[in-house]
Amino acid sequence: MLNHRIVPVLLVCLAAVACSPRDFLTRRLASALITRSEAFSAPQQFFLRIGVVSNKDYLAPEYLVLQRRGWIAGVQVPCTANVSPPPCWDIALTPIGVDTLKDLIPADNNSKQYFPITTAKRQLLEITGVSRSDNLADVDFTWKWSPLNEVGAALSPAVNYKSTVGFKHYDDGWRLLEGNSQKTGQSLDDALREAVPAP
Repeated sequence: MLNHRIVPVLLVCLAAVACSPRDFLTRRLASALITRSEAFSAPQQFFLRIGVVSNKDYLAPEYLVLQRRGWIAGVQVPCTANVSPPPCWDIALTPIGVDTLKDLIPADNNSKQYFPITTAKRQLLEITGVSRSDNLADVDFTWKWSPLNEVGAALSPAVNYKSTVGFKHYDDGWRLLEGNSQKTGQSLDDALREAVPAP
């Protein structure tokens, strides 16, 4: 026969086994699920094209920043068959640009004229609210791009963004909504794409 003092201890143990930390959508859990997600941890990349480019590309905001930093320079040239309309520019890295970018260009892209440069990663600043309804929830949060290098510092605006992402409670706990076909809530991909500057 069980001792009457052991029964409450057994009940607590059984309850602990039946519930996992993921059964309660706290701000801490929401933060962990957001920051560990593939969408949130995807870095920001800037694709740099050197060689002949159109005037539209040459005057793009990112290229103007690189020009002001003295990392690229361009001379006006005739347009090629696949680049138009005129005027066109032949862009090259300056010596300062080579020094700045040499460690940021992937080794297999050294001879290419179009390559990605990883510039920043997302940083979660705060979970600002959790709204639950049955097995669904919306989580409001703020985040920003955190520069990874000198190019990222030049190209990433110092702006905080606010987003809302949907969660759903499953038998194994809370999970982020995935994809963009959900009828309720918003996936993290959509939340990050539709982020607006925080006040």
